[in-house]
Amino acid sequence: AFTDTDSWVVLSPMELGIKRKIEAVGVPLREWGVRINYGIKTGFNEAFIIDSEKRKEILVNCQTEDERIRTDKIIRPILRGRDIKRYNYKWADLYLIATFPSLNYDIEEYPAIKNHLLSYGIERLLQTGETYIINGEKINARKKTNNRWFETQDCINYMDDFNRQKIVYREISTQMNACMIPDSYVINNKLYMIIGDHLEYLLAFLNSKIFNKIYLNTVNITGGKGADFLLNIKLSKPTIDIENRLFYIFKTTNLDKREEIIDNLFYEMYNLDEEEIEWIKAYKL
Repeated sequence: AFTDTDSWVVLSPMELGIKRKIEAVGVPLREWGVRINYGIKTGFNEAFIIDSEKRKEILVNCQTEDERIRTDKIIRPILRGRDIKRYNYKWADLYLIATFPSLNYDIEEYPAIKNHLLSYGIERLLQTGETYIINGEKINARKKTNNRWFETQDCINYMDDFNRQKIVYREISTQMNACMIPDSYVINNKLYMIIGDHLEYLLAFLNSKIFNKIYLNTVNITGGKGADFLLNIKLSKPTIDIENRLFYIFKTTNLDKREEIIDNLFYEMYNLDEEEIEWIKAYKL
């Protein structure tokens, strides 16, 4: 009765019955063409994540207009786990100096950024994993990688995904807390992002009572909501009619009314009976 992915979870008969109804008509998300990746690790947030005042200072310190323009392009607004809510986010006025290794920047073309980073001491920025003694003080470098001192810690080979519309959700939370964010924003490593088709439909399902009640019981709520978990979930692909209805719902309803309408839409899609619906409705998000 159980799949390999949830064999360690004990589901009640009600939960198991609802899950079977969904999966009977579902296709695993890994077959939808979606991609799920985590956000950015800098290895030294104090230097790489800045507020708007520091951003202005860096741009003012650019020597030419060309330098200012190219510098501005790699300072991106960033969202953290704590900034993400259900269907919404609250930006904390923070930016990332997005010197991703995969983009192979020449730091000499960004002297204002170079000076800002070096103000923390190059030993703290090096990616050697070593400890240095500076003026009698122990300074720990970032973990050992092949990346250069001015680059973020991880080699992000999916950089282009940050430039697309995306669903983001928190790695650690008792609820899914998913929302859509603009393509200009990047995220830190406390968040995952989903790229692909049918995003409005997936967003609606991830925030639904069905998902939070049935599927979040199959992971440890202190973590474990990565690609391996989500890509194994089976869902019915939305019809054009369903997507049109969701588009209308998102456009015309406030959050409280939207949630009830969306939940009812999924009850209908998966042919839940009255007892199952009442059981799901009793769940408090």
